[in-house]
Amino acid sequence: MNNSSKSKPKIMGILNVTPDSFSDGGQFDSLDAAVEQGKRMINEGADIIDIGGESTRPGSARVSSDEQIERVEHIIKVISETKPKGVQISIDTTKASVADAAINAGAEIVNDVSGGNDDPEIIELCADKKCPYIIMHMQGTPETMQNNPTYNNVVSDILFFLQIRADKCIKAGIDKNNIIIDPGIGFGKTSEHNLTLLNNLNIFVNTGYSVLLGASRKRFMGEICNVNQPLELIGATTATTTIGVLAGVQIFRVHDVMQNRQAADTAWVILNQ
Repeated sequence: MNNSSKSKPKIMGILNVTPDSFSDGGQFDSLDAAVEQGKRMINEGADIIDIGGESTRPGSARVSSDEQIERVEHIIKVISETKPKGVQISIDTTKASVADAAINAGAEIVNDVSGGNDDPEIIELCADKKCPYIIMHMQGTPETMQNNPTYNNVVSDILFFLQIRADKCIKAGIDKNNIIIDPGIGFGKTSEHNLTLLNNLNIFVNTGYSVLLGASRKRFMGEICNVNQPLELIGATTATTTIGVLAGVQIFRVHDVMQNRQAADTAWVILNQ
């Protein structure tokens, strides 16, 4: 499982400016609250702030591009004007128009949970803007993804999808170094699927693409730990971050920055002794 990296893993702090996200919906949907949370995560060691205006929790309904832009644009602008050098902003969206508005407001990375399936123009946009593009795997849509997800082989099926999408991105003009792949923990997966993916992260790392892991506060860990509240899964999340570092994962998308910063840094230093 040892895939030690020369570069320290990055922590991506989640900033949902939505009323209905599964763990923190409604907490940061005002400008002041969102900006303060962004500053807090940066102070706790976040390298990237991932801002999203549409919930992707299981069963969630879609939000129009115009409403997403209205939710995120000004927040991105304010945070981008005040953030320290070296900290990046990513926009969590599947829509090219939202990504374009976010980039114009100061975002530098596009995080697409549909892997380009929702709006193919988002790939062309990232090629044109020369910005990093995160391809995530999701079976179905947020509304339907947990309705009996099935795979022939969860690791090889998802790996195949990510490689096909990455090839499409390269053909569209996105530099390979700007492609990040994410197996999509919890997005159209059973608890067993999630555990299998976590036990095989090195396979995704071995593609040569940077890998992002987003397991923060996910429900399958609540089943393991016998807790119902996402806020009680901080310790469980740091365990997945540690396993990810050991496997060579480069980016961790988390709600709780300080705790996962510590887990990632400690695991990385031990691994690189």
